[in-house]
Amino acid sequence: MKKFDIRNLKVRKASINELGDRLLLANLYLTQLVTFIIGLLWVILQGRNPIRLFAWPGSFEFLGWSIGLSAAIVLLDVALSRWMPEEAMDDGGVNERIFRTRPIWHIALICLVVSICEELLFRGAIQHSFGPYWTSILFAAIHVRYLRHWIPTGMVFAISYGFGWMYVHTGTLWAPIAAHFLVDLIMGLIIRLRRDKQV
Repeated sequence: MKKFDIRNLKVRKASINELGDRLLLANLYLTQLVTFIIGLLWVILQGRNPIRLFAWPGSFEFLGWSIGLSAAIVLLDVALSRWMPEEAMDDGGVNERIFRTRPIWHIALICLVVSICEELLFRGAIQHSFGPYWTSILFAAIHVRYLRHWIPTGMVFAISYGFGWMYVHTGTLWAPIAAHFLVDLIMGLIIRLRRDKQV
């Protein structure tokens, strides 16, 4: 039996175009599962009840804030994509690959999973420890695909800070979850429907 030698292990960076569709989706869902587990454990270690964190606020008032903020974000993003050169807004093709050929129901499912998992970790756990400013820096940093360009990085920071402010203002995690879901859903549908027009 051959002995395993870790020095022979080679790791290389793969581009988004080298990943097959199944591997891309598996990577997406796996990272969201890890994000959810870390968020859940962090909340528990803070001595807080995660079930209470997800408690429904009793009214739909927070939806006004979520819809308003997500509309502002989408309008800003669409305006910037029209005025800025395409390479200034480039994410390496990740969003295009994720949303371009998905059925609409799957786009909605991806957006729901991402919004719940990321908002649990960032607004529910990290913001409780470090506040909205440092949380937004971390949120921008994990969106590695944007870090090569300052405009998308700045937008991700500002969006995260807006989500954090809304969470504080409304007192419910459902407000940033709804806003995150709407932003991702609308942008995913734009990518998907743009592809349909090109065909």
